[in-house]
Amino acid sequence: MEDLSFFLILFFIIIFQRLVELIIARKNEKWMKQQGAIEFGKKHYLYMVLIHSLFFCSFFTEKVMFNRGLSLLWPLLWILFFVTQGIRVWIILSLGKYWNTKIIVLPNAKVIRRGPYRFIKHPNYAVVTLELFIIPLLFNAYFTALLFTILNIVILSIRIPEEERALKGLTEYEGSFKSCNRFFPKLLN
Repeated sequence: MEDLSFFLILFFIIIFQRLVELIIARKNEKWMKQQGAIEFGKKHYLYMVLIHSLFFCSFFTEKVMFNRGLSLLWPLLWILFFVTQGIRVWIILSLGKYWNTKIIVLPNAKVIRRGPYRFIKHPNYAVVTLELFIIPLLFNAYFTALLFTILNIVILSIRIPEEERALKGLTEYEGSFKSCNRFFPKLLN
């Protein structure tokens, strides 16, 4: 398969996947708010959406303009990509109706500690961080990989504390995750 064709197929599959996730998130948001959930982080959410939208623009532009071909490490990166996608699905299934792209907290809801949440506090953010690095590297889009990994770290440095404050204030989050780290399973620390 030609490199550009492979890129376009993968690019549009990822876009489609994100659109489906937004539909799921919207449905979950509606259900949670009907149950009395409260939304936090509205200001930074707009920046997060902007960063993720610009990621796709940058990735597409860098690939088309420079067309550096597939990375020599593409088999490894391809495996890592599939692993992140599997974990992404595992996260969404584990949280069920509580999964969202926004910070929406249902007061006094039981904190979910199944799936990848048994091991780390923020598997979704870890997966997104890996994706923003792995996907562009697959096609040698170095600028996009570096820039959006940095931008993602900046936005997560705002988002994660806000999310944790909301969860600590409205749920038993702190007690539920006292033995867990944010991004790395305990055995790796």
